[in-house]
Amino acid sequence: MSDILEIARVQVLDEGRGLGTAQALECLELPDDRLADLLALAHEVRMKWCGPEVEVEGIVSLKTGGCPEDCHFCSQSGQFPSPVRAAWLDIPSLVQAAKETAATGATEFCIVAAVRGPDRRLMDQVREGVAAIREAVDINVACSLGMLTREQVEELAALGVHRYNHNLETARSHFGKVVTTHTWEERWDTCLMVREAGMELCCGGIVGMGETLEQRAEFAGQLGELAPDEVPLNFLNPRPGTPFERFPLLEGSEALKTIATFRLALPRTILRYAGGRELTLGDLGTRDGMLGGINAIIVGNYLTTLGRTAEQDLGLLADLRMPIKALSDTL
Repeated sequence: MSDILEIARVQVLDEGRGLGTAQALECLELPDDRLADLLALAHEVRMKWCGPEVEVEGIVSLKTGGCPEDCHFCSQSGQFPSPVRAAWLDIPSLVQAAKETAATGATEFCIVAAVRGPDRRLMDQVREGVAAIREAVDINVACSLGMLTREQVEELAALGVHRYNHNLETARSHFGKVVTTHTWEERWDTCLMVREAGMELCCGGIVGMGETLEQRAEFAGQLGELAPDEVPLNFLNPRPGTPFERFPLLEGSEALKTIATFRLALPRTILRYAGGRELTLGDLGTRDGMLGGINAIIVGNYLTTLGRTAEQDLGLLADLRMPIKALSDTL
């Protein structure tokens, strides 16, 4: 039987065709003594099909907490006794956050709201916020506002929103153990509408929520079918008060195998470091991931948890001689 890395070298590196679900599982099941080879191949794939540039993004929460959904990993759900409480950010603070993000060299600024989907009040605030940011700062504006109607998708596209984030979170077969108040298919439908409206699609999920390796491979295959422009990879950071608060952290080697496997499944996609990497990987593992397929990062803090400082991440990119993607290259 041919070795999966030999197959991937031809199929992915040479031909640019991503691994399928069964092939992704073979990579995830590789022993730890093959990890360095897996990461090296994923880095070659990233360099050939994406180049050396790294896309930098900052995020801010316009509406925090009080969400009616029961995503079991999320401290912003109003259904759990977590310490996060509902709060809104005013427009001047939103613009200031965008300016601070742009000052790091970031090309993308994402407005996030903890909601099932936006109501009229939220859409009005997003319209005002996007206009204020575009007037004050030279940066792409992205949004993450939950599930959308077709009319809302078209409205966001007309506002000039560059990219829309809506994560599938996990494999379809595992979704019911993570969320019960809406379906995986509802998320998928929003993703398809975003693509159809001409916005870039950002769609990823969280690893380490009790899924099997088979389900992790299934998720990689489903993202390959959807073909988003960007895939943010989060690693579960168990939050107090949530149903997943006692879940163990993912092992660092498992996280790195996941990064490399997703790169081999999605050779041309922006693969972004997102939440949980600080705990799961630490400084050394974060560096390994940058040399194992990652080509984008969120700098600074996340929505309800602390990240590495922007200076730490930018310093790492400088050490690795990985240039930050210019704004003109993202338009």
